[in-house]
Amino acid sequence: MSLALVLALFSSPVGDIRLVSDADGGLRALDFDGHDDRMQRLLRLHYGEVELSPGPAPAAVTQALSAYFDGDLSALDAVPPITGGTDFQRSVWAALRGIPPGETMGYGQLAARIGRSSASRAVGAANGANPVAIIVPCHRVIGASGSLTGFGGGLARKAWLLEHERRHAGGRLL
Repeated sequence: MSLALVLALFSSPVGDIRLVSDADGGLRALDFDGHDDRMQRLLRLHYGEVELSPGPAPAAVTQALSAYFDGDLSALDAVPPITGGTDFQRSVWAALRGIPPGETMGYGQLAARIGRSSASRAVGAANGANPVAIIVPCHRVIGASGSLTGFGGGLARKAWLLEHERRHAGGRLL
C-alpha cells in the first residue's frame, strides 16, 4: 500500500518549488523543480512507496513561503515539517531549524550542537537526506573552510538563499 500525497508547484525567486503534502495538509517534502529524481528518492527513503497526485498546496505553507521570500524570515517557523527519517536525522533537522536566518554553521559545529562532535560526516549525510529544504534550512550549513558545499537545489540557489537571509536578517555570514 502506498502513501497518497499531493504535489503542487510554487513559484519563487529561485525557480519553481515542488511541494508535497499529505491529506491533512502536512508538508512532507519541498524540493526544486528539475530535481524530481532526488525528491522521489527522498520520498521513498522516508515513506516507502508514495503516490503523487496533482493538487493544491496547503495555504499555510504557500503563505509562509511567500512571506519568507518577501523578507519575513520568521514566517517559516510556523510551518511544521512532517518527516520520516531516523532519530539521528530528525535531531539534525531540528538543530538546522535552530540556526538563525542570515547565519551559517559548519558540519562540525552542527554535530557539536547535537552532542555528537565526532559525527560531522553523519551530520552531512542527514543534511543531504533532508526532504524539506528551506523550511528545514540545510542551506545554512557550509564547509569547514567557509565555502559553500552541497545543496540539493544547487550552489547558486544556496548562495541566493543565504544572501536573501543576510540582507533581510541584518546578520552576517560566518
